[in-house]
Amino acid sequence: MQKTTIEETAVSAKKQRTVPEYLGIVARGVCMGASDIVPGVSGGTMAFILGIYEELIDSIRTLGRPHFLEAIFKFRIKEIFKILNWEFLLAVLTGIFIAVVTLSHALETLLIDHPVYLWSFFFGLVLASVLVVSKRVKRWSPSLVIVLLIGAVGAYLMVGLVPVQTPNDWWFLIISGAVASCALILPGISGAFLLVLLGKYQYVLGSVNDLRAGIKIGDLSAAVPLILVAIGAVIGLVTFAQILGWLFKQHHDLTVSLLIGLMVGSLRKIWPWKLDLEWLRDAAGQFVLDSEGQRLAIKQANVLPDLSSSEALVQFGIAAVLMLAGIGAILLLERVAANLETTD
Repeated sequence: MQKTTIEETAVSAKKQRTVPEYLGIVARGVCMGASDIVPGVSGGTMAFILGIYEELIDSIRTLGRPHFLEAIFKFRIKEIFKILNWEFLLAVLTGIFIAVVTLSHALETLLIDHPVYLWSFFFGLVLASVLVVSKRVKRWSPSLVIVLLIGAVGAYLMVGLVPVQTPNDWWFLIISGAVASCALILPGISGAFLLVLLGKYQYVLGSVNDLRAGIKIGDLSAAVPLILVAIGAVIGLVTFAQILGWLFKQHHDLTVSLLIGLMVGSLRKIWPWKLDLEWLRDAAGQFVLDSEGQRLAIKQANVLPDLSSSEALVQFGIAAVLMLAGIGAILLLERVAANLETTD
């Protein structure tokens, strides 16, 4: 009897949506995917802004719940689809996939050729997001402000860390995947950046390239480290979602305050005007290059914009406009999301 009650509760928690509403979820997934492509920006931030964050966390939590795992192990297919909020997850993943396929090249090109412009737009996005998300706290108190400051300082220090040398053993690859996956649902922190900090970005990137080359000759050995990272990612994602989901239900305003703090601290990473100080190197001391042949900076200093020439003034003007456009985009998205929520 109790088992039925649990399952009915899980089913009733799923929102009944129309096709246009699911298309709206796909569009939000596109925004998440576009954010994940840019290093330093988290898709979790966009989910938070667009009003699907808590449902996303709860949907992922289901994957680790006993009644869902029991249905999996006993191959109860119909029961699995009843428990899992699969329509919502499929819509979000479809949007992310669309963004990765259609926007990856364009965003990577902008990041290389016009980094100031791209970072300016995203800086405006995150800055406005802080103001928008702060409205979700029903009543601010000194304790909530303290938690916000702790999150801001923690994120500020984290994004300024320099990568460390770490082993390539199977257990550490699983740990790396688990840690990086947490950033997928944690606003303000990029999963790719966490891999860089753990010293595994180059290794994972190299494994991807080796796998591409190996497929042509039938050698799939390079897939092993990627599988280990993927296993860790699934474990980390499901486990961390349990913690976040519990925090939202038990300490909603406190959790939101902490997440806002993480977003504030992450502004250090996406400040548009930077000076590269150190670059990522491999074990032989050679510079690690990205897919476009550019060196990967691992330590940067934020600087003030250069206003010493007419060209620099034009660049600053365009950057300022794009920053305002980012702010305007968030305010517009907030209004659209509010309208969608009223129709749910």
